[in-house]
Amino acid sequence: MMIALYRWKIRVGLEQQFMDAWSEITLYYRENHGSLGSRLHRGSDGLFYGYAQWPSDEQRSKAFLAAPELPVRELMLAAIEESFPEVVLDMEVDHLV
Repeated sequence: MMIALYRWKIRVGLEQQFMDAWSEITLYYRENHGSLGSRLHRGSDGLFYGYAQWPSDEQRSKAFLAAPELPVRELMLAAIEESFPEVVLDMEVDHLV
């Protein structure tokens, strides 16, 4: 299993637009391309943190290549003031329920 960790600073007033777009994109990949879903958090530092789980990096790469450009992605990008580099995490120990 692999996890992609994302961080963003979202434009004031566009937080809901961002969350709605993130949700729609996540559901699309989960329902059509084998994603294991995602979670989105707002940190005490004001940044949004998201992570998406995939069975493998290979499956994620294939999904990104095969998926059409989703119009809702433009709404998500418009809400982002600043993006930070993606971090790929490999599962070592898992105690989530």
